[in-house]
Amino acid sequence: MATTQYYGTGRRKTSVARVYLRPGSGKITINHRDFENYFVRESAQLIIRHALSLCESTSDFDIYVNVSGGGKSGQAGAVRMGLSRALCAFNPNYRGVLKSAGLLTRDARKVERKKYGQPGARKRFQFSKR
Repeated sequence: MATTQYYGTGRRKTSVARVYLRPGSGKITINHRDFENYFVRESAQLIIRHALSLCESTSDFDIYVNVSGGGKSGQAGAVRMGLSRALCAFNPNYRGVLKSAGLLTRDARKVERKKYGQPGARKRFQFSKR
């Protein structure tokens, strides 16, 4: 039996999220754990639910997410983007609503690498004239 499934990939900082939407009752599972147990902070939960509330489909889908890399904040942003892309795959009419809210825009900021011979990415050793 083949179930209908919609997929979206989200990235943020060093986090990558693979989001699968399946018709269901609104259960969100992240890395085989319950949504509230994985993202304990209320702000991270609001970030993820933002896309669902814009499309008014909070209880239409069961959402399965595999997320890796980075911290919880970056992972929440990656899940939000993947969820937005999956919703666009389900219904292309959602694209305008999600795009105007800025949920389909990839935030390309990343941590700058540390350079050799220096203490950090931007920090330099103190200049000494003598």
